Amino acid sequence: MTFNHMSLTLEICAASLPSALAAQAGGAHRIELCQNLEQGGITPSYGLIREALAQLSIPVFVLIRPRPGGFVYSADELAMMRADIGICRELGAAGVVLGALDAAGRVALAACRGLIERAGAMQVTFHRAFDVCPNQSQALEDIIALGCQRVLTSGGYPTAEAGQTQLAALVQQAAGRISVMPGAGVSAANIQELARHTGAHEFHTSAKRRLPANPADGLFATEQFETDAALVAELVALL
Repeated sequence: MTFNHMSLTLEICAASLPSALAAQAGGAHRIELCQNLEQGGITPSYGLIREALAQLSIPVFVLIRPRPGGFVYSADELAMMRADIGICRELGAAGVVLGALDAAGRVALAACRGLIERAGAMQVTFHRAFDVCPNQSQALEDIIALGCQRVLTSGGYPTAEAGQTQLAALVQQAAGRISVMPGAGVSAANIQELARHTGAHEFHTSAKRRLPANPADGLFATEQFETDAALVAELVALL
């Protein structure tokens, strides 16, 4: 499978302002901004969104996910998500990252339409809620019909590497109508192989390293993960 290496995009998932700045310094093309990455990420605070947009020159997409866990949302949760999308729009984010499913694991079309309407001119990525859908080819058509620009997926596998055959099938099915963006365990060790095998042109990773807990924090000491600019630069060079 041939691909044009000039058009490959690296999106870095950043859960803090230092991570977002490190990603930009390393040459990332775009940020997915979230908080609480340990649980798969939730919507970042107003303050974090505002400061990231003030300090970064690359596009910032904001994760719209009100809580960890599954993607079947109540009316109250959807109202919160619409409000958060409105804030992202007011603050000038380039895009939002969202997804909602019904109890059967299908794309919740009405709920998603309500969210996407609030996004206005912002780009919309459908996130890894897609990986919970039992029928991915139907889910992909639904997401295309909703007008999303891309879908973040591991092909339904624990990692993108494990799901690369399915990712290749999704890229083929998409046929340029939407970008299929592999994510989950994307690293310097596998990004070139993933690009070759899947035909995808956008890739998503957090390029993070563990920071040890600071003993001076006492009772509240906790280890943290921050994006490493050098890891990002290595990935960009490989692409």
